[in-house]
Amino acid sequence: MRTGAEYLASLKDDRRVYVDGEAAADVAHHPAFAPIATTIAELFDIAADPESGFTRPDPETGKPINLLFTAPRSRDELTAYRTAATRWARHTHGWVGRSPDHVGAFVAAFGAHPEAFASGERDLAANIVAYRRRVAAENLYVSYAIIPPQVSRATTAHAWEGELVQVGVAEERADGIVVRGAQMLATGGAVADEILVSCIKPLGPEDTDFALSFAVPVGARGLKLYCRRPYAPAATSAYDYPLTTRYDETDALLVFEDVFIPWEQVFVYRDVPGLRRQFFDTGAHVLGNWQAQIRLSVKLEFLAGLARKVAAVNGVDRFPGVVEKLGELASLVSLAESAVLAAEYTAAPDEQGMWRPGSRAVYGAMGMQSELYPRVLAILRDLVGGGVLQVPSGVADMSNPETRADIDRYVRSPGATAEERVKLFKLVWDAVGSEFAGRHHQYELFYAGAPFVVKGYAYRNYDFDAPLAAVDAFLASYDVETTVRTTGA
Repeated sequence: MRTGAEYLASLKDDRRVYVDGEAAADVAHHPAFAPIATTIAELFDIAADPESGFTRPDPETGKPINLLFTAPRSRDELTAYRTAATRWARHTHGWVGRSPDHVGAFVAAFGAHPEAFASGERDLAANIVAYRRRVAAENLYVSYAIIPPQVSRATTAHAWEGELVQVGVAEERADGIVVRGAQMLATGGAVADEILVSCIKPLGPEDTDFALSFAVPVGARGLKLYCRRPYAPAATSAYDYPLTTRYDETDALLVFEDVFIPWEQVFVYRDVPGLRRQFFDTGAHVLGNWQAQIRLSVKLEFLAGLARKVAAVNGVDRFPGVVEKLGELASLVSLAESAVLAAEYTAAPDEQGMWRPGSRAVYGAMGMQSELYPRVLAILRDLVGGGVLQVPSGVADMSNPETRADIDRYVRSPGATAEERVKLFKLVWDAVGSEFAGRHHQYELFYAGAPFVVKGYAYRNYDFDAPLAAVDAFLASYDVETTVRTTGA
């Protein structure tokens, strides 16, 4: 179990991560990436603590490894997984959407189902088993980029003008493949060890050149990461932007300039059906998204705590209208938490012995995520009102004697000093109104894709047979003639 310090040291390599036209020389100390790298290091330190409950024997080697990087093979192991994932999520209060356990869950499920990687043009089953073993043994932080660039959302890559715009096979060699093109959206990629590159968007038979799944070190020669505007460097202080200065994950577009990938790192090769098999036949999609719902439920709980504290500080927490809003918030947060627990309660082992969380509960929660999260934010916004706007511009106003007296007198509450009130409302602003907050709003809206995609998962994983049978049985219990006889009409 490597420590946080060992993780940070590993980031000093040849990675090319671009911000404002320049490559970051050392992401572990760069102002755009150091905060999130430090947070990830803290997660590894938690897991490395022998008393943390994060370790379990590797099912293949017997060596102690991070249980979040292994497939649960009993109900007790599934519960242990939830407990560990919840602890990591609580450390970030749910604001790190792509913590190492997210893609770790996908890789664990891949490795538990090597048969899904054996039926393409090449039998790559051994590759994924070895990769899962290495990720667990080395405690790696793997991010992923599984969405094509938005060149055209009406067609797939084969129809795009220009050769290999989406990442695809440029050359096949005896020792591996050379890939060229781009892929998005590698959240956390700048501070990850490796990136899993694949495509979850359905492709057609003409798209075989793009039907790939492979892992690449972030420092691989020819790989470039173009990051969206990082928010941490612009944050004036941790007091003014407490979330931004800790949890700003950087999303990145990956550009591959003839990057060599050895066969050992290739898992799906020119196999369009293989893309779907890896995500859905293995159970990776449901396990990884259960982790995501665990993380989301912790985040919603944190937002509920903010709302409750704001109501108390404002002295309105006994007003019937405020209690109603807090009650609605409690209901929404409880639904998300209940879905996580329901998925665990309805879990069952698959044919390979991996315990899969109940898909009906997981996808039902995902189907409502894009509506639930904005509603939670709306309630919090309603409760804070103009309070998030009536705060001093920065922490310097709190230390300048010329301004502090006015703030102490006019920006306070009966149960809170000015410093406490400003601190709270700065935190709320960073959750609902800053650039960081706006990015998170967009992230939760499209976490699993467009609404029709997410609700499609919910539709396909809900068993309509029983309710349909109940309706049909009830309809069969009466007709026109029996109604006439009964009513005398």
